[in-house]
Amino acid sequence: MLSPANDLAVDPEARVKALEAQVAKLTRINASLMSRVERSTDLQGNAFSVFETAISLESKVRDRTADLERALSDLAATNAALAHARDAADSARSRLRDAIETINEGFAIFDADDRLLLCNQTYRSLWPAIADEIVPGVSFDEIAGRIGATGSSLGAMIAPDRWISERVAQHQVAGGGHVIALADGRWIQVNERRTSEGGIVGVYTDITDLKAGEARQRAREAAERAVVLQSTLDAMPQGVCVFDRGGALLAWNGPLLTLLQLNPGRARAQIADHRALVERCKRLLPRADAINTLGWIDEHADDREVSQIRRLADGRSLEVRRLAMPGGGMVIGFNDVTDRLRAAEALERRVAERTAELQREVSERVAAESAMREAKTAAEQANLSKTRFLAAASHDLLQPLNAARLFVSALGTRRLAPPNRTLVDQTASALDSIEQLLEALLEISKLDAGAITPEIVDVPLDDLFAALRAEYAHAAAERGLSLVVASTDIWVRSDARLLRRILQNFLSNALRYTVTGEVRMAARCVCGEVCVAISDTGPGIDPRHHAEIFEEFRRLDGRNGPGIGLGLAIVQRAGRMLGHPIRLESAPGAGSTFTVAAPLAAVGVQSRTSVTVSSSRGIGARAVLVLDNEQMILDGMRAVLEGWGCDVVTALDESAARAVPPSQTAAIDVILADYHLEDGVTGDSAVARLRAHLGRPVPAVIITADRMPALRDTLSAQGLHVLQKPVKPAQLRALLAQLTNSGSGSGT
Repeated sequence: MLSPANDLAVDPEARVKALEAQVAKLTRINASLMSRVERSTDLQGNAFSVFETAISLESKVRDRTADLERALSDLAATNAALAHARDAADSARSRLRDAIETINEGFAIFDADDRLLLCNQTYRSLWPAIADEIVPGVSFDEIAGRIGATGSSLGAMIAPDRWISERVAQHQVAGGGHVIALADGRWIQVNERRTSEGGIVGVYTDITDLKAGEARQRAREAAERAVVLQSTLDAMPQGVCVFDRGGALLAWNGPLLTLLQLNPGRARAQIADHRALVERCKRLLPRADAINTLGWIDEHADDREVSQIRRLADGRSLEVRRLAMPGGGMVIGFNDVTDRLRAAEALERRVAERTAELQREVSERVAAESAMREAKTAAEQANLSKTRFLAAASHDLLQPLNAARLFVSALGTRRLAPPNRTLVDQTASALDSIEQLLEALLEISKLDAGAITPEIVDVPLDDLFAALRAEYAHAAAERGLSLVVASTDIWVRSDARLLRRILQNFLSNALRYTVTGEVRMAARCVCGEVCVAISDTGPGIDPRHHAEIFEEFRRLDGRNGPGIGLGLAIVQRAGRMLGHPIRLESAPGAGSTFTVAAPLAAVGVQSRTSVTVSSSRGIGARAVLVLDNEQMILDGMRAVLEGWGCDVVTALDESAARAVPPSQTAAIDVILADYHLEDGVTGDSAVARLRAHLGRPVPAVIITADRMPALRDTLSAQGLHVLQKPVKPAQLRALLAQLTNSGSGSGT
């Protein structure tokens, strides 16, 4: 149980009530005891019993009396504490009242039932019409209702019921601040918050001065905007006027005064509203208002901005621009565009003239381009004609050259006196030079005409290197040079024939210009690219001449040996066609290294099984049928083949070949046929018919001056071998040995 002092501190009045209840209880207990004693007295007057009862009763009375005295003492102390607490509460309430009276803001506190507990005089002064009615105990609803009824706020003056309902709702929410405009012009900011007991505390601050300052600031800003607007209008070259939503004139500028001939001091009176402006424009600017050019535009119209140009009676052109302003009102601008339109018309005329000039230029350019295309077509036709001419001429030129080579070869196999042997060798050398010249000219012509189409395949370099090693070993040995061709397992993506032609030219040049030392050919992979390099120990080339040696018929001064300067030109064209870069590293006295770079094939580097070549048994005692429409070629072939020990049967055409007795044709082992025969007959078709006539697939070789890859592929597909004119006896002998010893094979 709490001590009296603690109870008093908690609630003095409750403690007093408790003590009074305790005293009353003790009194009832005492009366009950006395009654019991009296009822229990011996009716016969037993003195001893009465004595015992008296003694017991006295003890109990003393105890109860002591309790009663203590209770009375506690009651007195409690009453004193209660009086002290009441004084303290009154003092605190007085200090609170004094405190809230000293603040400048209005203050009011309501209990959980929304009844006024306490407010200050400032709060009452906000509502002077009902100040006497604002007393503790009055509800907030009653206060709001009286404010609405008396019109003490601006909102209450306009719509009392609405203001009362909104104000009561704001009060119940008590979620922050809002502003109330009083009827006397003051502005009050209200901040309301709930207490921990569910009541509401409100602070009412007079912000009239702040509102007045804001109003002055807005007025200053509006004045500044007006000044800026007027300055902007005055700076514009167009005449401008601004109207409010009622059509009254708000602002104008100097160009408008000049355009409408207005008096600066009386402008507002002369065009006070939109209607007056329209009437004045009708008098001073005839036709300006044609088709309602100056009509009013509503802010909700579909086109809130309209611009129109009108040609006035005096010849001027006037642009009228109307713009509806948000919230109502309109801006009208007048701009004299006479000079601009005249300039535009002049520009249009100039554009039309220039367009006509351009059309003439375009027509001339089209005609020129047409002439250029015709010239290009003619040039291409001429180039093709040149190629066809060279192809035909090469056939006619190579026919006697082929016969001469055959005759010289036949002479070379016979016993001759040394002077005659020298003449035969010199003749063979001269024929070689003529052959190289014709081949180079024909190849250059084909490359320039685009008549050669590369066939890109995977090429094993080792096969190509082996063929070149065999081809140039004898030439290197004759010059006393060492030819080193490194074996390789690398494959490249290229055209085998064109790549071989490039390497042939590199090797020919290296052997031609190297006096002592060696010529080396090797391949290496560098970042997915294969570089095939031919190096020599020759005199070297000055870097100043590196570019010019790839030009046609270009040979550096002081170079010895045969050649006409077409080899490297062919290399340059072939490399460009294949997309294989050609490089040169050389310096005087340091030799030269020519390089061609080709892409690495998908197989990359792959070992290849060497092919075992069967030994040759020679071509002696073999029968050969030679078919050619030139008797001179037949005589030359006969001389060469008979010199090798062959039995030779010759025929000028297919019918002559068919007329050969079966005793001779039965032993035919090989057919040598020229491709171009008489009357348009080709060698492949003649061979096919002769094979049918003989009744067996006799191996056949077609000899032609045509170097087109397509023809070689066509003939090879028919199982025919191909030799180019002029025929080299050594090449012919090797092919005949292959055919007569191992049967027919692939085309050569």
